[in-house]
Amino acid sequence: MDEPGLDESGGIRGEFERTREVASKRLAEGESTWGVRSAVVAATALQVAIPNRYEIPPTWLLPSLGVLLGVALSIVHPRRITRHSPQIRLISKLLIAVITLANAGSASRLITALLRGKEHDPTTLLLTGGAIWLTNVIVFGMWYWDLDRGGPAARSQALKSYPDFLFPQMTAPDLSSPDWKPEFLDYLYVSFTNAAAFSPTDVLPLARWAKMTMMLQSIVSLSTVVLVIARAVNILK
Repeated sequence: MDEPGLDESGGIRGEFERTREVASKRLAEGESTWGVRSAVVAATALQVAIPNRYEIPPTWLLPSLGVLLGVALSIVHPRRITRHSPQIRLISKLLIAVITLANAGSASRLITALLRGKEHDPTTLLLTGGAIWLTNVIVFGMWYWDLDRGGPAARSQALKSYPDFLFPQMTAPDLSSPDWKPEFLDYLYVSFTNAAAFSPTDVLPLARWAKMTMMLQSIVSLSTVVLVIARAVNILK
């Protein structure tokens, strides 16, 4: 005699199979691109808003490359991210690398100016430091989003079994829908909390690359915040 509730037609097992089927269909739809598109626009705008003396010359080159690569990704993924290929992955990494290079150059120039005592306007200092810090949050959020489990397309197709980040929904499935998966805004939140607290909060890095990247972000964020605030206070005094 079969155990009660375990028949595949209408019992627990059947309900589980139907739930998994619905989840797989939703996963196949892929992630919406509006979040990462907005992030690219915001990062480019922040880079343009930084004073020219803190940008890598020629000042138009890196923002223009960022826009071109962003347009290319929008053509490849017009609405949802569903295609997974080495070429698309390369374009995505180039886009993030361009924004990273631009922000790293601005941060290094700002830190050099602070150490040499060349910046005497506290308003410009705080606005520039804030723009670099926010861009840093966006950039690392994009790296986490692009690398975790092989990227958004690979996550939507479940090509990699083990995650690189452990989200609360993974440890408490009763608190989320069966088809829940992290999207760009979730990784942006991870980046923001790591940059603000200088350590992981509710999302834990599992892979070594994730741990080292979060450590690097904390170092960059801590250096920028401490130097900018210290210099601004010194000027105001």
